[in-house]
Amino acid sequence: MREIEQAVKAFKQLHKLDPCRLENMDIYSNLLYVKEMGGDLADLAHHSCEIDKYRVETCCVIGNYYSLRGQHEKAVLYFQRALKLNPHYLSSWTLMGHEYMEMKNTSAAIQAYRQAIEVNKRDYRAWYGLGQTYEILKMPTYSLYYYMRAQQLRPNDSRMVVALGECYEKLERLVEAKKCFWKAHSVGDVEGMALLKLAKLYERLQEDDQAASAYMEYISKMETQGFAKFEEQGQAYKYLANYYLSRKQWDEAYAAAQKCVEFLETREEAKAILKTIQTERGITESNIHVDMDASTGSITMERHPLVPSDTPLGRITPTALRFTP
Repeated sequence: MREIEQAVKAFKQLHKLDPCRLENMDIYSNLLYVKEMGGDLADLAHHSCEIDKYRVETCCVIGNYYSLRGQHEKAVLYFQRALKLNPHYLSSWTLMGHEYMEMKNTSAAIQAYRQAIEVNKRDYRAWYGLGQTYEILKMPTYSLYYYMRAQQLRPNDSRMVVALGECYEKLERLVEAKKCFWKAHSVGDVEGMALLKLAKLYERLQEDDQAASAYMEYISKMETQGFAKFEEQGQAYKYLANYYLSRKQWDEAYAAAQKCVEFLETREEAKAILKTIQTERGITESNIHVDMDASTGSITMERHPLVPSDTPLGRITPTALRFTP
C-alpha cells in the first residue's frame, strides 16, 4: 500500500515487543533505507549482527546499511553472503541488481535481475530493474517489454505506468504515452511528475487547450504541496503566459508572466512577454470607435474587442478549462 511511515511505526513496535526477532527485519531495513533513516538502520544492523550474523536477514540488513552509505561494493558482498546461505533468497538478487546498477555494471545487474525472476516470476522489482537497465543501454524496445511486465504485476503503481509512458514517448508512440501519463495521474502519482509529462506531451502534439489545463493543474498541485519555487514551474508559467498572449487575454498573460520573472531560467523571456503585453494593450486601448448622433449631437464610444464575444474564446476563458485525457 506504500504507507511507509505506518509500516515503520509497526516494525518499531514489533522490535520493542520481540528484540531477538530477525524474521522480516530485512523488510524493515528496506523501509529504513527508503526513508533514509541512517541512524536507525545502523542500530538495526549492529543489533542483528549481535543476535546471529549468519542469517540471511542480517546480511540483507547490513547490505542495505552499506548501500545507504554509498559503499556499494560492500553492499554487494553482503548480498552475496546472503545468497550463499540461501540461493533462493529473492530480496538479495533484486537488491544486488540495484547495487550493480549504481556501480554502472549493467551486465551483472541484468544477470542478478534475471536470477530474481527465476526465483519468482512475479517480482515486479526485477522486471522494472531490467527495464531500467535496458533503458540505460539505449534499447527502448527491450525496456518496453520489461516495463509492460512490471506494470501488469502492479497495474496501479504510478512509477511503472510513468516508466512505460516514457518508453512509448522514446519510441514516438505518443498516443500510448499520453494514455500512460494520464493513468499515472489518475491512480495517484507518487513522484508528482506524470501531470508535467502529460502537459509537455500535449504541448508537443499542439493540443494547446489541454496543455494549458494540464499546466494549470500541475501548478496548483505543486503550490498546494508547498513547492512554490520548483524548477519546472517556471516553464509551466511561461507556456501559460504565451498561451494567454496568443489569445489576447492580457490580464491572465500578465499574471503568468509576472510569475515567470520569479524563476531564473525564464526571467528574460518573461520580461519580453511583459513588454509585448504592454505594447499590445496600448494598441487595444486605442481601438475605440467614435459615433456621433446627427440629430442630438451626442457622442458614443464603442470599444471593438480583438476577440469577438460570439467566438468560443470570447465565451470561455482558459481558466474554465477542464482537464480531460
